[in-house]
Amino acid sequence: MAKPDWEAIESAYRAGLLSLREIAAQHSISEGAIRKRARRDEWTRDLAAKIKSRAEDLVRKQEVRRQVRTEGNLSERVLIEATAETIARVRMEHRGDITRARRLANMLFDELEVETSSVADFEKLGELMQSPDDKGQDKLNEIYHKVISLPSRVKSVKELIESLKNLVGLERQAYNIDDGKEPVSSYGESHGTDLTTDQAAELYRKMMG
Repeated sequence: MAKPDWEAIESAYRAGLLSLREIAAQHSISEGAIRKRARRDEWTRDLAAKIKSRAEDLVRKQEVRRQVRTEGNLSERVLIEATAETIARVRMEHRGDITRARRLANMLFDELEVETSSVADFEKLGELMQSPDDKGQDKLNEIYHKVISLPSRVKSVKELIESLKNLVGLERQAYNIDDGKEPVSSYGESHGTDLTTDQAAELYRKMMG
């Protein structure tokens, strides 16, 4: 049986890259024999290379983890930004729609005000438009007088006030200024419930002076 190459074994032991089991297997010798020879000759294992290799391995693993975390954070930021932009766009569109709806409601109020301030003129126009049939009926003129009548105007005011009340509530939500109070109309009246016809008529008289 060939003698162990103790010089080669010592070099491998001191290098510290291979384990005792690996050195023993390469040289067909037991681990115990290597330990005994190392103690006798005071061999020291240089683990610097092995430590360096292990450190580099840990660095690579940490870098991989950092990249995964960075990509995850980036994906989260992109998702948040895209979602926020979508919500902002929708809210801006809602604000534009609400503004247009309020403008239209106010225009209808203006038309109603003109009609109310010129009731006499509209009544004269109705007289000029009279065209009774053979039976003395003038259905078109009857409809016209019904449209310009006080109950019809009061009904229009009531509906416009309710529309404005709802629009103001939507506007407060769109601008994120809802403080939990009842919506307030453009005319300074707070309405917690639907207006009755009498309430609408009273408010209408106040508005018209």
